[in-house]
Amino acid sequence: MSIQLLCDTAGISRAAYYKWKDRVPTPRELQNEEILKEMKNLQEKVDGIFGYRQMTLQMNRKFEETLNHKRIYRLMKLFKMRSVTRVKKKVYKRSSPDHVAENVLNREFEAEQPNEKWVTDVTEFKYGHSKKAYLSAIRDLYDGSIISYVFGHSNNNDLVFETLDNAITSLNDESPLIHSDRGFQYTSHGFKRKIDQAGIYQSMSRVGRCIDNGPMESFWGTLKCEKYYLHKYDTYEELSSAIEEYIYFYNHERYQEKLNGLSPMEYRAKAA
Repeated sequence: MSIQLLCDTAGISRAAYYKWKDRVPTPRELQNEEILKEMKNLQEKVDGIFGYRQMTLQMNRKFEETLNHKRIYRLMKLFKMRSVTRVKKKVYKRSSPDHVAENVLNREFEAEQPNEKWVTDVTEFKYGHSKKAYLSAIRDLYDGSIISYVFGHSNNNDLVFETLDNAITSLNDESPLIHSDRGFQYTSHGFKRKIDQAGIYQSMSRVGRCIDNGPMESFWGTLKCEKYYLHKYDTYEELSSAIEEYIYFYNHERYQEKLNGLSPMEYRAKAA
């Protein structure tokens, strides 16, 4: 097919065609191609979990410059790169407590130093044919890092107590405030005894107020949205490995705007 026929079919002149053919891409267009290539590779690597904000942080780190988030948003939209969406969390009924603490944290989710304020919770996962597993974790409000976690078959005191014991080993002379909901493990005499021995202060959410433990609920949502819901897990071992992999990624490689573009562990290291 001749060039003239192609131009006639497209409704453009031969001069316009040759102008386009001989056009040299601008430096910005060339950079956009490089950015797009990196974004596609990264989205494939992380199962498409990044929205434009997280992608902007990743690209700024990759290209060692400040790229405007609007530019990243336009490129992602143009090439239909969409992040995953969250699923609403189920609300579970809690048992009658043995020991209840006041809401000392009172939604003051900022901390000035590591090991000043901790939040903790347990969440449920399913694998195989409706089998269940549970993850207990403690998150430091200074940098949002997960400082301790235990994955297990049963939602019991041992799961929570081991998580607490692991976190306590990271303390020097600090006496953090630990905040939780009113789950049976946290209201138990055993939990109270452990935190008293470690010099840890206790705080609990009010009844029916999930937002009182917002940072922990937020992490569960992020973990499930960016990892758990994207795959089917046939065995406990597969699920356990995926969770371990994600928590490492979250602590070390998931950069955050509120941490000045650093990962939680990078930000934490600066406080040392």
